[in-house]
Amino acid sequence: MPKVAEKKKKSASKAKSATKKFVYFFGNGKAEGHGTMKDVLGGKGAGLAEMTNAGVPVPPGFTIVTETCRIYYESGKKIPPSIEKEMEIHLARLEKSLGKKFGDSNNPLLVSVRSGAKFSMPGMMDTILNLGLNDDTIKGLVASTNNERFAWDSYRRFIQMYGNVVMEMGKEVFEHVISRMKEEKNVKLDTDLTASDLKDMVERFKALIKEKTNKAFPQDVMDQLRGARDAVFRSWMNDRAIYYRKQNDIPASIGTAVNVQSMVFGNMGDDSGTGVGFTRNPATGEKKFYGEYLLNAQGEDVVAGVRTPLPIANLEKDMPKVFKQLYDTTKKLEKHYRDIQDFEFTIEKNKLFMLQTRTGKRTAAAAVKIAIDLVAEKLITKEEALLRVEPIQLDQLLHPIFDPKAPKEVITKGLPASPGAASGQAVFTADHAVNWKAEGKKVILVRLETSPDDIHGMDAAEGILTARGGMTSHAAVVARGMGKTCVAGCETIRVDEHNRRFTVGSTVVNEGDWISLNGSTGEVIKGKVPTMDAELSGDFATLMGWADAVRLLKVRANADIPRDAKVAREFGAEGIGLCRTEHMFFAEDRLPHMQAMILATDEASRREALKKLLPMQKSDFLGLFEAMDGFPVTIRFLDPPLHEFLPKREELMVEVAKMEASGKSTTDNEMIKKALELVKQGGSDLHKAKALLQRVEELHEFNPMLGHRGCRLGVTYPEITEMQTEAVIEAACELAKRGKKIIPEIMIPLVGDTAELKNQKAIVVKKAEEVIAKHGVKLEYLIGTMIELPRAAVTADKIAAEADFFSFGTNDLTQTTFGFSRDDTAKIIRYYQDNGIYEKDPFQVLDRNGVGQLLQMGVSKGRSVKPKLKVGICGEHGGDPNSVEFCHISGLNYVSCSPYRVPIARLAAAQASLKNSKKGAKEYSSK
Repeated sequence: MPKVAEKKKKSASKAKSATKKFVYFFGNGKAEGHGTMKDVLGGKGAGLAEMTNAGVPVPPGFTIVTETCRIYYESGKKIPPSIEKEMEIHLARLEKSLGKKFGDSNNPLLVSVRSGAKFSMPGMMDTILNLGLNDDTIKGLVASTNNERFAWDSYRRFIQMYGNVVMEMGKEVFEHVISRMKEEKNVKLDTDLTASDLKDMVERFKALIKEKTNKAFPQDVMDQLRGARDAVFRSWMNDRAIYYRKQNDIPASIGTAVNVQSMVFGNMGDDSGTGVGFTRNPATGEKKFYGEYLLNAQGEDVVAGVRTPLPIANLEKDMPKVFKQLYDTTKKLEKHYRDIQDFEFTIEKNKLFMLQTRTGKRTAAAAVKIAIDLVAEKLITKEEALLRVEPIQLDQLLHPIFDPKAPKEVITKGLPASPGAASGQAVFTADHAVNWKAEGKKVILVRLETSPDDIHGMDAAEGILTARGGMTSHAAVVARGMGKTCVAGCETIRVDEHNRRFTVGSTVVNEGDWISLNGSTGEVIKGKVPTMDAELSGDFATLMGWADAVRLLKVRANADIPRDAKVAREFGAEGIGLCRTEHMFFAEDRLPHMQAMILATDEASRREALKKLLPMQKSDFLGLFEAMDGFPVTIRFLDPPLHEFLPKREELMVEVAKMEASGKSTTDNEMIKKALELVKQGGSDLHKAKALLQRVEELHEFNPMLGHRGCRLGVTYPEITEMQTEAVIEAACELAKRGKKIIPEIMIPLVGDTAELKNQKAIVVKKAEEVIAKHGVKLEYLIGTMIELPRAAVTADKIAAEADFFSFGTNDLTQTTFGFSRDDTAKIIRYYQDNGIYEKDPFQVLDRNGVGQLLQMGVSKGRSVKPKLKVGICGEHGGDPNSVEFCHISGLNYVSCSPYRVPIARLAAAQASLKNSKKGAKEYSSK
C-alpha cells in the first residue's frame, strides 16, 4: 500500500474510532446489542446478546465489534487508543457486575477470549480460556474455590493456550511435556495428575516458553488481554481461516469480532462439565437432541480427543435437572431462531451456563429435511425454507459419495471441477480407458490436460484427473456435463504419459494402480475407497416443487447425447440450452468421415464426406428431440477449429521424423493411424504422413480460440452448415409426422458481425424450407446466435434484427473480455485470489462489473429491437447460484447448465426471485 494512502487510511480509522461505539456489553439479563447485529457483533456476539436479553443464563462479558478487526489491519496491526480506553471501561463494568477484580490476588476475574465472525467458521480461528491467571492470581483462585487441583489445572491450560495462540509456539511442544510428566508419574490420563504435578507442569511450561521465544510468560493481566485480543484478530488471516472463507465464499473484508466473557468452569469436579450439541441431528436432519459432553473438563477437552466424550443423552442420568434445563433452553432457542442451533454449554457446580448458540452447520440431506420439517412445524414458510438450503449443497445429493467411515490416504489436492466420488485404475490415454472398460475394469483417466478427442475415454472413465486446466477447462466442462467426477488443475502431480505414470513428491502411481477422486473437495486419494450412492428423498422432490412454484427463470441443460438429455429431464430440465454438435463428431464411427471432410481438397469431396455424416447427425437429433418430449432444444452448429479433429501437429512431426529414420511407421497412436488411411495421395506411408502433416500445418493457428472457428467455418465451408441444417430439420419433420411438437432452435456460434449471421441464416433458411417442403409438414424453427464476443454485445441491436434468440456463451465471453485463455490461467487466477487481486474466479462466478455489464447491454440492446427476444445463458455460469441470481436480475428467460447442476440452478433461480422481492428480502437479510 502506498504510504500516502496508508496514512490517509490510518487517519480515517482514528476518526472513525473517535466517534463510533466499538464495544458492547452483555450480562445480568440485559445486553446492549441484539441478535440481528451480526454485521457489527459477529455471529457469536449477536447470539450472546440475544440469549442474554431472552433471560438465558449467559456469563457476562463484552464484544469488540468486527470493524475493529479492519481497523487493526489498516493501522499496521495496532488498536487505536480510543478503542483501548473503551475496552477498559467495559472491563471495569464487568468487574462491577461480578464483584471481582481483573488481576486481583484475592478474588480474581478470569475471562475467555474468543473470535466470532458474522458467518460461522468453526475451528478456524483462535480461543483462549482462563485469561487473567498469573503467579499472584492463582493464589486467589485456590482460596476462593478451595480446590487447589482445579486452580493449577486452569493455570496450566491457560499457559498452554496462550503460548500456542499468542506466542505462536506449536501445540506439540506442550503436549510433549504433558506426555513426559504422565510417564514420570505412571498415569494414563491428565485427570490422574495431582495438584502438585500440575503446579510443576506450570513451571515447566513457563521455562519452555522462555527457552523457545526468549520471552517470559506475561504476568501483567492487561498485557495478557491485549495479546489475546490481537491474536484473535491475527487469526482472521491465518491459513485455515483464509482457506475456509474461500471454500464458503465468505468475504475477507467483514472481519471478526472478539468476545471477552467471564469464565465459568467445567473442570471443578464431577458436579461440573462442558459440552457441545445441536437441537437436531446435523448429519441426517432427524429431530433428535444431539451432542456430547464431559464431566470435570473444559471446552477444548471435548474436541481434542484426549478423553472420549459421552452422548448428551447420558447427561439425563448424570445430572437430570441440568439436562432438563439444557433441553428446554435449547428448544426455546431453536423456536426463537426458527432453525437448528449449534450450542456450547458449561456446567459449574450443577449450574448451567450457555456459552454460545448459532445456526448449525448441516449436510445437504439434513438441510433439506430440516427445511421441510420446520415448515410442517409451522415455524417457517415455504419461501423461507427455500432460503435455508444452499443451492451448491445439493451437489452432495446428486453424486456418489465416499463412505465417511472408510480410511483414506490423501496424496494431493486439485480443483474440485466436477463433484462426486470415483475410484478406478489409473490409465493415461483415452483409448486405454475405452479398452480397459471393455474388459470390465473401472478406470480413472489421468491426463496432463484433456482435449475434445479424449471424449470417448472420458465417457469410459469413472473420473478424470488433469494436471492443467481450471474449473471451466475442457475436462471440467465435459465432466460436469457427463456427471463424471473430475479433479482438474492438480499442479502438484507430474504426469509422464510416455511411461504411463504420475508422481506426487515421492509417491509414484503407475498405470493400473488404484486411485480415488473426490470431485467435491479436489482430493486425490491413493488406493480404492468404497463409495455410497446418494439417495434423493421425498423431501428433495418437495423442496424442488416449491422452488419451481416461485422461480421466474426457466432452467435448461447442456446436453449432447440422448443419455445426458434423459438425466437432465429427470432432474427437471425444461429443455436443452446447448447441444454441442462437435462432440458428436468425435465418436469412433464418425471421426473418419469428419477427418475425410477436413482432408478433402475440393468441395465435392467435402460434400461426399458430409453426406456420410448426415444420417448419423439426424439420428442424434432424433434422440435428443424424443428425450426432451416437446421441450425446446438449442443446437449449436460446429464451433471448434478443424485441427482439433486431426492428430496433434507435434505428434505428427515426431512420427514423420521417426519414419524418416526407420523407413516405416511404428506408431501406436490410433488417431494418426486412422488419419493416414484417409490421405488420398498415393505413395509410401512416409509420403502420406508428410501430406497429413502439411494439411495440419495449413490448419495450424497461433491462437485457435480466436481463429478459424464458429460461424467462420460455416461462412468458408457453407456445406457444413447445410448438412447440419438438413440433419436437424429432417429429424424434426420426422417427429412432426408422428404428431410430436418439436421446435428446434438453431444457434450460430461466435458471431461478431451482423453480416456473419445474415450469411449463415440465409443458408439455414434455404435448406430448412427445402426439407420442410419435401416432407409436407408445418414446422416452426428458430435461428439465433451465441453472444460470446464483446463486439456482439455492443452491437446486439443490429444482430437482434436477424436473430430469434440470444444465448450468452459466458465461457468465451469471459475469456475474450478479460483477455484470458481459460485453459491456461488456473495458476494466474489462483495467485490473484491468494493475493487479493480477484475475490472470485471469473470463470466460476460471473464477473458482474465487466462481463455482466456486456450481458446487460446485450439484453437491453437486443430487446430495444425485439421486445420479446428470448435470451438465455449457456456457459458454465448457468449452474453457479451467484451467476443465476444475476441472470434473474438482468431479465433473462432461462439459464442452461450441466445436467447434474439443474437442481442447483432451479433452487438458485427460486432464491433469486425471493431475494429480489420484498417477500424474501427480510428472511434473506437475517441469514
